[in-house]
Amino acid sequence: MSEPFSVRVTVRGYETDVQGHLNQAVYLNYAEHARWELFHKAGITQSALAARGVGPVVLETTIRYKRELLAGEEVDVTCAFSWNTGKTFRVEQVITKADGTVSAEITGVAGALDLKQRKLLPNPQDIFRELAEDPGLFGL
Repeated sequence: MSEPFSVRVTVRGYETDVQGHLNQAVYLNYAEHARWELFHKAGITQSALAARGVGPVVLETTIRYKRELLAGEEVDVTCAFSWNTGKTFRVEQVITKADGTVSAEITGVAGALDLKQRKLLPNPQDIFRELAEDPGLFGL
């Protein structure tokens, strides 16, 4: 697994629910934001993926909620890839409060979709190596 990439996010008031804590669905938005920031930092744009005819797809996501988040809190959202042999890879993400308390752990299984054939590519890490200016951010 690669060293985790990290991005800071501030919880916005409109993202909270009636109990005053971050709405459960927003955790997925934070995770997605961190993944796309990693792609951007590595030099992979959405237009480059589309031009190559591929797109990352999430196949499974598990969220383990640990501690609530409140409006105004700053959190770090990490993102680390681990590569399997075959069509899928894992993405491990942790949302951590500024004081070091883990708020949520998000684990996903993903792949690279051939946009014409609508099938997963056999070795997604090859696409990441090909398109990234810094494949090390993906643990490659």
